[in-house]
Amino acid sequence: MNFIKHYSKLALLAAVIMLAATSCNEKQTAEAPKANGGAALENLKIRYIDEDSIMANYNLAKDINEAMLRRQNQFDAAQKQRGNEISKFGNAMQQKYQNNQYLTEEAFNADQAKLQKMQADAENYLANLQQSIQNELNQSQTQLLDSIDKFMKDYAKKKGFDMVLRKSATLYIDEKYDVTNEVIEGLNKRYNKVGGKVAPAPAKAEPAKSNAPTVSAEKPATPGKIDLKK
Repeated sequence: MNFIKHYSKLALLAAVIMLAATSCNEKQTAEAPKANGGAALENLKIRYIDEDSIMANYNLAKDINEAMLRRQNQFDAAQKQRGNEISKFGNAMQQKYQNNQYLTEEAFNADQAKLQKMQADAENYLANLQQSIQNELNQSQTQLLDSIDKFMKDYAKKKGFDMVLRKSATLYIDEKYDVTNEVIEGLNKRYNKVGGKVAPAPAKAEPAKSNAPTVSAEKPATPGKIDLKK
């Protein structure tokens, strides 16, 4: 799976919080239009940012993306390794059967049980690993959203802005109101100041034991590929 495509959805979700209208003085802003009419709107201090640029250049977002790519590669490698082991044993078992090398029914049943256990262990291991990756993704998403949300609120208040809008949410807005680069610089400066670390990954998943279903000796099934879209 291409995690980068999936991560664009995370970026979009981050933008919803990051770019929500931010009030410098909520009470004053809410009451001003009633008292001054159209003149109050003309006096609003509004800026905008390009959310795609921020998600592409904010070091925390880039670090999380790289971390999740490494985790995806870890899953792919584990899935391939377990699948190869099961296929190898299943093929050897089939070859023995075809060549009448099983002298007793007990010997065949023993290999059949071993094949089923390999399959069950692989499915449980990959399921645990998949859940571990999903948990890490959720933690990283929360970390990213909180980081951007807190910065934007502090930034808007410090600058005296009444609103910070998404560029994609506007039909037209003059480029002189673009504060994207300033926001990126501020986000990265703060991120680097605290050490620039992504939340640690959960402990490595261990295979769980369970009763295995019957698995064909001819073609051992392999677990499905992880779906990080869930």
